[in-house]
Amino acid sequence: MLDYMSQILKETNIAFGIFDQNLKLTKHSPNFASIIQSNTVKLHDELWEIFPELIGTEELVHNILIKKLNKYNLSRINKFDSSGDIHYYDLTIFPMSDKLYEGTHLLSMVADKTNETSLEQKIRQQFYEIEVLQANLSSYGNYHTGHLLGKSELINQVREFINKISVIPNVTILLQGESGTGKNMVAREIHRTSMDPKSPFVEINCASIPATLLESEIFGYEKGAFTDAKMSKRGLLEEAAGGTLFLDEIGELPLSLQAKFLSFLETKQFRRLGSTQERQVNIRIIAATNKDLKEAVDNKEFRQDLYFRVNVVNVKLPRLKELGDDILLIAQHYVNLFALDFRKKVDTLTEGAKKKLMNYSWPGNVRELRNVIERAVIFADEHIINEKEIILPDDKHNIDHATADELTIPDEGLSIAHMEKKLLQQALMKSGGNQTRAAKLLGLSLDTFRYRMKKYKLR
Repeated sequence: MLDYMSQILKETNIAFGIFDQNLKLTKHSPNFASIIQSNTVKLHDELWEIFPELIGTEELVHNILIKKLNKYNLSRINKFDSSGDIHYYDLTIFPMSDKLYEGTHLLSMVADKTNETSLEQKIRQQFYEIEVLQANLSSYGNYHTGHLLGKSELINQVREFINKISVIPNVTILLQGESGTGKNMVAREIHRTSMDPKSPFVEINCASIPATLLESEIFGYEKGAFTDAKMSKRGLLEEAAGGTLFLDEIGELPLSLQAKFLSFLETKQFRRLGSTQERQVNIRIIAATNKDLKEAVDNKEFRQDLYFRVNVVNVKLPRLKELGDDILLIAQHYVNLFALDFRKKVDTLTEGAKKKLMNYSWPGNVRELRNVIERAVIFADEHIINEKEIILPDDKHNIDHATADELTIPDEGLSIAHMEKKLLQQALMKSGGNQTRAAKLLGLSLDTFRYRMKKYKLR
């Protein structure tokens, strides 16, 4: 019987320990030590040794022993295991009378709550991220269409384009502009204003996926189509059915794939790899590029017929430097956003900081501005961001200072993943969005660099 009980306790992640009137451990289930993450539990250990969290509740424990209280509960006690991972358990103590024991004993029940706690934390984090997004939306003021910030004439022209195109949901659109000008944001805004809210928005960066995998990602494949195709897979065309497929960096689409994609644009029909069945989907195509596609056509790097097909309607997004005072408006938006994200009371840019932002050329455009403001908020000591906290590539002293800061581990620790992501972003910024040059700056192969971009969802 005890064996069955032990098995049930193990499978339900519950354990027990029994303490005598002197509060010494007299019996426990086999899984007791593992749930409370202790390698030193032994019989006759005192209650306070095993559960130091109960120190200070001596009177309460005594009242349970004399049955003045029916139980006492402590939730989410946390302990680290030998690998440094954190575990959580709930502890409940009861009075226990049994003819096997002389006098009243103390029954302690412990339940492993690690998985539940992890899920709760993820839910809380998601709620927090929603709050950040809501604050993001509320901070845009009157000068936006959705996520599009600014009040300059150039930004208003982009807004006008979005408004006009929103009533024509099936036309193919080409977004042109330098890296970091917000092509992804504009594509999402076009989708938001012209499609059903429940319709999918599917994005693929043609430069971040190896050419050998790109065709199967877009068109899908059937089981057995190639060596590792152990089951059929829907491609992004099917995933985007009824919505929008956004092809970022379409200028990087391999020539071998351009003809097949052109055929799809003209017929809305395609075949999965390894299939003879024609499939049809109704989707909007939005393409984006920072390359001069006309020049790519002249250099035989891009098909002319595909260029004409994707260039039905186009808009060129302005460089950040061309937006004038919008630079400060966008910068202030990111100050507000990151202050909320990092739980800091930073809310103001000094005149010196504003002047420095306005005098810089911004080769990385809005993406670069976002990175600069993010770092400034992180290192701001007060509620203001001053000139010295605006670190720009052409400020040699600040670059050296920033490098020293980033290579110094602060007392509270740091995230290697966060640092790696920032290095990738800086390499892209310095290379003007050219992934090959960015990879060389970090000493990585192009495939490795693209893998890490995908890992951190960089564009």
